[in-house]
Amino acid sequence: MNKKRFHPDHHTYTRYLFFTGKGGVGKTSSASALAAYLAGKGRQVLLVSTDPASNLDDVLEMPLNNRASAVPDVKGLYASNIDPGEAAETYKEAVVGPYRNLLPETAVAQMEEQLSGACTVEIAAFNEFAELLTAPNESYDHIIFDTAPTGHTLRLLELPSAWDDFLQTSTHGASCLGPLSGLADKKTMYEQAVAQLADASRTTVYIVARPDTSSLEEAARTAEELGSMGMREQVFLVNGLFTPSGTEDATASLFASAQQKALQQAPDFFEDKTLWTLAYHAVISTGAACLTHLFDEPSVVEDPEPFHEAGPATTVEDMVQDIEDQKYRLVFTMGKGGVGKTTMAAEVASKLAARGHAVHLTTTDPADHLAGVIDLDNLSSLLTVSHVNPEEALSDYQKTTKDEAIAAGVSASELSYIEEDLSSPCTEEIAVFQAFSEVAARADNEIVVIDTAPTGHTLLLLEHAEQYTKEIERSSGHTPEAMKQLLPRLKNPDETAFLLLTLPETTPVLEAERLQQDLGRTGIYPKWWVINQSFAAAQTNDPLLRKKGIRELFWIDYVKKNLADKIVTLPWDANAGKKAQTIS
Repeated sequence: MNKKRFHPDHHTYTRYLFFTGKGGVGKTSSASALAAYLAGKGRQVLLVSTDPASNLDDVLEMPLNNRASAVPDVKGLYASNIDPGEAAETYKEAVVGPYRNLLPETAVAQMEEQLSGACTVEIAAFNEFAELLTAPNESYDHIIFDTAPTGHTLRLLELPSAWDDFLQTSTHGASCLGPLSGLADKKTMYEQAVAQLADASRTTVYIVARPDTSSLEEAARTAEELGSMGMREQVFLVNGLFTPSGTEDATASLFASAQQKALQQAPDFFEDKTLWTLAYHAVISTGAACLTHLFDEPSVVEDPEPFHEAGPATTVEDMVQDIEDQKYRLVFTMGKGGVGKTTMAAEVASKLAARGHAVHLTTTDPADHLAGVIDLDNLSSLLTVSHVNPEEALSDYQKTTKDEAIAAGVSASELSYIEEDLSSPCTEEIAVFQAFSEVAARADNEIVVIDTAPTGHTLLLLEHAEQYTKEIERSSGHTPEAMKQLLPRLKNPDETAFLLLTLPETTPVLEAERLQQDLGRTGIYPKWWVINQSFAAAQTNDPLLRKKGIRELFWIDYVKKNLADKIVTLPWDANAGKKAQTIS
């Protein structure tokens, strides 16, 4: 394994640059910095976010939508967000619009309802993504994609193959897309998009990681999976490599040692690869004109402002005590990728089990990091663990629905229609939702702690709950009791506690604030905020980490004064993310 400092002057660039990686590794900052650099060299650059929980607006300090907008102060740079909701409305109107004056209103209404689910959102987002990859004009020298966290990006890239298989075998027109959606008309465009992604002369994948074990492991898995899809032109960026100042500081020493150990123990996949590193910065400046400083070495200016108390002196034990006292049956950890949701879910579940409660810990994140933070071989007898696995959920759902149809005595032609419907790529999302509702129903007998997927995809899951329920009723003829009870259970403040996690930094706090607002519109309100991995709370004396800690205090105070009544502020911890011992 070779390590070199990354500087954009030393690289060449294809037309399409694709940034992906684990949540919270700095994909958006890295992609934006490179976009600003290339525009500064006289290139025409389009920067596009495909993340449903995009924070590109925050990084560029400008509002964005589906249409490309010129970025102030950086000539030649344009940016847009592929907003899933907006894309879905545009897609739905393109499908339904031609029939508005030709079909009865009831038929049009049925088409609109059928095109209101999460699958339509997914397809609409990919349409916009594919159109950028296949546009015949060369208006931009480079198009840079800032993507969602790994698991959902892989799902996005696998969709064309899944849809192609479905279209080739579909004979009845059955699927949640609607029989008149015209998906087959897009087949050529999807094939062209996939070809562009696999063309090493046109597309480069930047796989971004942090110098920590879980991030590097996911980067290796991602590289292999993308390689199997034909995307083999890959660059590995390790963001935030810290160099101590030389002062005697235990936190700085532990921080640097933990990073070096993670690099030394990196997966064998990287043995013959080059890891391009970016320096650790106390503050990542926002605004496109400032972003290229990410490629510079950090500067440290002593800040005379003293540390003050980094937040309320409450602990995770206090939070667990509150969960126990209030008798909550469902506990969710939510937030932006990389803020420590999985680790916190495992810690809360372990502490509840240690207090004598029967607990079930599960994750809805396709990336499934639970095995990395809890010792599955030494679980407490009161603690069980699962993962809502999309493939297993789909297989179970297909089998159950088909078996129920046969038991109900449907005809051969009706069964053929049901089988085709169940083979639709859309069915996986519905199956995952049903599996999610069944896990939540375990709260009747035990406390269920749920580690959720990163923000945007969790919101899509909750927002489309009603549509998923309708789809299951349509395909199976009935609605399972677990699904009927799910939304009332989630909205019951006496039964369910949402723990909102963030880091004491600009983007994570602002994104957590938006998540809290979105949840509030559905009648859901977080019980606790957890501000994780704070250098201010660690009381470090290293100049660079101290500079970061002083900046953190602004955001800790902001959360305390404006967003939350119950807060846990956790100091940076070298052991964060290590496997919890739960044996008893």
